[in-house]
Amino acid sequence: MRFDGIWFRYARRAGWTLRAVDAAVEPGQTVVVLGHNGAGKSTLLQLAAGVLRPTRGAVRDRPAVVGWVPERFPAAQPFTALGYLRAMSDLRGLPAGAADHWIERLGLTEHTHTPLGDLSKGTAQKVGLAQALLTPPGLLVLDEPWEGLDAASRQLVPQIVAEVTAAGGAVLVSDHRGEIAGLPGAIHWTVRGGELHEDPAEPDAVDEVIVEVAVRRHEAAEAVVRLRASGHRVLGVRENAAPEETR
Repeated sequence: MRFDGIWFRYARRAGWTLRAVDAAVEPGQTVVVLGHNGAGKSTLLQLAAGVLRPTRGAVRDRPAVVGWVPERFPAAQPFTALGYLRAMSDLRGLPAGAADHWIERLGLTEHTHTPLGDLSKGTAQKVGLAQALLTPPGLLVLDEPWEGLDAASRQLVPQIVAEVTAAGGAVLVSDHRGEIAGLPGAIHWTVRGGELHEDPAEPDAVDEVIVEVAVRRHEAAEAVVRLRASGHRVLGVRENAAPEETR
């Protein structure tokens, strides 16, 4: 799939959210999209998934099967979790039990009969992830997929990404937590000033040292972007453990 001269804005007289984007995602590739809030990451992902249409230019060679997981799953629908996944299976011509594997793997079994609107954000996000994977996607588009997920569920996302790419699919994912940025072979794009910049190949790890840095929670996303923009690798982002009591 490729972006061919993409320009996008949300209204006729609005400023351009994206300008002159030319880039491609090849089968088997993982592309991590970075950028500060409001930079246009979600817009780029929605254009890739076909949720939005470009104002100028075109998205070409989009695979027939696209799995799309927005940052916040639209839970205001008259379904239980199981009813929703079965309805999505029906739309795709799949058998009734097509969702069972993902219900079990994503830990949704105890929530199958819960109305979507009553689910926590993290559980609703897992329902969204399950529906995106009902049919093996040729392109999987994930917009901040870790939002609201518990630690165990967050570890599943890189595994699923690796499985999709191993099967020949491509993955486009936005990430401000640094959770997938260290995935071997991942390509990094940064959206800045409405333009897309393909980050240079990462340096040989043999000549590197690891420096641990603590930043304030609300500054973490911007710190990751700045570090990457300076050519540094961000290996992960984790919560700072509370210090133990002094005995």
